[in-house]
Amino acid sequence: MKRAALILAWLAASCTAAPTPPAAPRAADFDVLITNGRLVDGTGAPWFIGDVGIVGDRVAEIGRLSGRGAGTTVDASGLYVAPGFIDMLGQSEFNILVDSRAASKITQGITTEITGEGSSIAPLNARLADEAKAQFDAFKVTLDFKTLGEYFTRLETRSRPAINVGSFIGAGGVRSYVIGDTQRAATPEELEQMKTLVREAMEQGALGLSTSLQYVPDRFASTDEIVELARVAAAHGGRYLTHQRSESNQILSSLDEAFTVAERAGIPTEVWHLKTAYRANWGRMPEILRHIEAARARGIDVTANIYPYDRASNGLDACLPLWVREGGTEPMLARLKDPAQRERIKRDMEDPNPGDWENQWYGSGGASGVLLSSVLDPSLRQWEGRTLAEIGAAMGKDPRDAVMDLVIADRGESSVIISIMREDDVRTALAHPLIAIGTDSGARAEDGPLSVSKSHPRAWGSFTKILGTYVRDEKLLSVEEAIRRFTSRPASRMNLADRGLLKPGFKADVTVFDLATVRDRSTFTEPNHYSEGIRHVFVNGQAVVRDGAITDARPGQVLRGRID
Repeated sequence: MKRAALILAWLAASCTAAPTPPAAPRAADFDVLITNGRLVDGTGAPWFIGDVGIVGDRVAEIGRLSGRGAGTTVDASGLYVAPGFIDMLGQSEFNILVDSRAASKITQGITTEITGEGSSIAPLNARLADEAKAQFDAFKVTLDFKTLGEYFTRLETRSRPAINVGSFIGAGGVRSYVIGDTQRAATPEELEQMKTLVREAMEQGALGLSTSLQYVPDRFASTDEIVELARVAAAHGGRYLTHQRSESNQILSSLDEAFTVAERAGIPTEVWHLKTAYRANWGRMPEILRHIEAARARGIDVTANIYPYDRASNGLDACLPLWVREGGTEPMLARLKDPAQRERIKRDMEDPNPGDWENQWYGSGGASGVLLSSVLDPSLRQWEGRTLAEIGAAMGKDPRDAVMDLVIADRGESSVIISIMREDDVRTALAHPLIAIGTDSGARAEDGPLSVSKSHPRAWGSFTKILGTYVRDEKLLSVEEAIRRFTSRPASRMNLADRGLLKPGFKADVTVFDLATVRDRSTFTEPNHYSEGIRHVFVNGQAVVRDGAITDARPGQVLRGRID
């Protein structure tokens, strides 16, 4: 009886006791888990099958992570998983104020852009702000910053882009700020003002000093002036990047000038968009690369980058002699309206050996080698995508007169594509281990305000062209080496300590692509097409491309240099 009573009492207690609560669901181990991919970590090491776990904006773990919880899981079976690509010369500092998606960049796997070639977006004084007004007004963008620091704040608080952005301070912009666009040496007092502007920009987060020595006003700077400014940047841990003074007949002495700046200023140096321009210099790329190798053997810290196309792009006004462009827009337009000076300009445009400028009109083969790619004035849009030979014929005038009239009508805002390189030189440079990649073009889009004009295809497909054409089809590079050039090589060069590798603790900039289908679709005459084969892109842990489609995420960050 006692035993039976105890059993009954236990059963009664069991019926009235509170039920045991269910186990709490386990928190996810990762916000994002990318599984079963071929991981190319950015070091150049062979790919391996693995998973990438992301927490917040950083890579948390790499390995075999099956069974671990995640907020979002991406199956990368059969796909390659790499660090996000770094564009060494992006030119999107204005474009991302217009359209923060950076659409043509993220659809080719780019997660970080370096910009600020020669004339950075800031600093601005009243005159420079007034000169920029036409472009800002055309795209309904408010110009509410004067310093580089204020521009960075604008990106972080109002114009959050999809990509990370780091900027150099342009020596040409600084020179124009202090001196204007006049061809003369800086006085000692002016040089001190320029050094102060560089110092302030470095303290605000600039990555270093840049020059664009083919163009006004950078071309008017002496080597000594550049060295003085570069020393200021070096004192703040910066780098020196240059569009060198000559990419054609004087290329060796031009490279020597870059080496001199590197050596005298004690600053790591990189040559932007290395090329051997114009027919007389085709086939010289091996010689040029040996020249860079020899400088490195002497202890000079210099490297270079390229874009994978045999045509370049710049302003239509760069087809005009240097003396025409001196002084800025208004003096240039006045000269172009003077009949006597127009005749002199036409003669100079046919000079094969000018002493003081790069004659890209003659070097491109004249009118048939210069294609009008974009204009600012909508009334001129009918001429986009046509050569100056075609435009001149349609206008019923000498193509050189057509150049001058278009420059006048668009106030120097038009851009052109110029046929100045040869494919074998591009391939030779691309195969060299020192070479990184830059698009040298601002972000574009298939829709919205940045879609109404055309551009160089390098804005849309530089990285995907390399993966599709030179890695998959021609096997000029292994996929691991190409990814190293896209990621850890530029990250280390720009001193981006936590980007460029798939590594725990690093920022979660990740590009997932299908090597079997990746390709560029943009052409010189029909450029406005996104690349294919980029399946997923994460910037600071957030998907900006998912299943090949652009998302609404805008997680890009400003990448500042050392701030003392």
